[in-house]
Amino acid sequence: MAPGARSLLRSIFGCLTALVLLLAPLGGAPGGMVQAADNPSLLPDHPTPVIDLARALTDGQRASLEEHLEAFEESSGWKLRVLTQYERTPGLAVKEFWGLDERSLLLVADPRGGNLLNFNVGDALFALMPRTFWVELQTRFGNQYYVRDHGEDGAIVDALSAVETCLERGGCQVVPGLPQEQWLLTFCTSLLGGLIVGFAGYPRKQGDLVAWSWVLLLSPLWVMLFVVFGLGPVVTRTSDLMPVLRNALGFLGGAVAAYLIAQKTMGPPAAREGSSSGD
Repeated sequence: MAPGARSLLRSIFGCLTALVLLLAPLGGAPGGMVQAADNPSLLPDHPTPVIDLARALTDGQRASLEEHLEAFEESSGWKLRVLTQYERTPGLAVKEFWGLDERSLLLVADPRGGNLLNFNVGDALFALMPRTFWVELQTRFGNQYYVRDHGEDGAIVDALSAVETCLERGGCQVVPGLPQEQWLLTFCTSLLGGLIVGFAGYPRKQGDLVAWSWVLLLSPLWVMLFVVFGLGPVVTRTSDLMPVLRNALGFLGGAVAAYLIAQKTMGPPAAREGSSSGD
């Protein structure tokens, strides 16, 4: 399968997964995403922001992440915690061990559910990043393709990095950054919007250059494809102008191509009118 087709399939898979997760409950109160169990014997005997029962991190990665999360908490006041588990879990015991509160985020990494990542989100975090943000965060970094390409450790670290970036900004509505497969999907919608404009704009009457009435009639469709689905996800996730330029060129290219195809297949208005009168 071509790389472009593979990326498009990943985007479609991500959108379907996001739809499923939007319909599923997302933990709000501390401890809500951890299995309803209480096994304090699995807790470490010393304070640490990372409990790696599934061994998803190397010793060096765990030590580095612990140091980073402790420094972030000290500087910002936000408490970020990581629990990796597979068959064993301390369950609700982590709530008391970490003192999870409204300013806490618990990332639970467990591959048994299909998506690696789950989030226990404190109320103060929900006030800065809405439910849709956490769903997108989960689908972007926890899906099987991302984990396969970056590893469980990479998925955990990248998800935490996105949260930290948003907390430093004072909140986010969407996850920062524009993955290649997501940009490809926005490019395809921009191109489709251009094709609709091109076919709609082909003149139906002699002397017209563009059928503006048809372009305006179909404007709800192509505006949604180009502006809402083509440009919207780009400008809200990155300040880079290159993806915007590419989508705009895709829209214009699609419009020109559709216009020329219609001209070749349908013929000029004068020829069509002459053919109709001859019959």
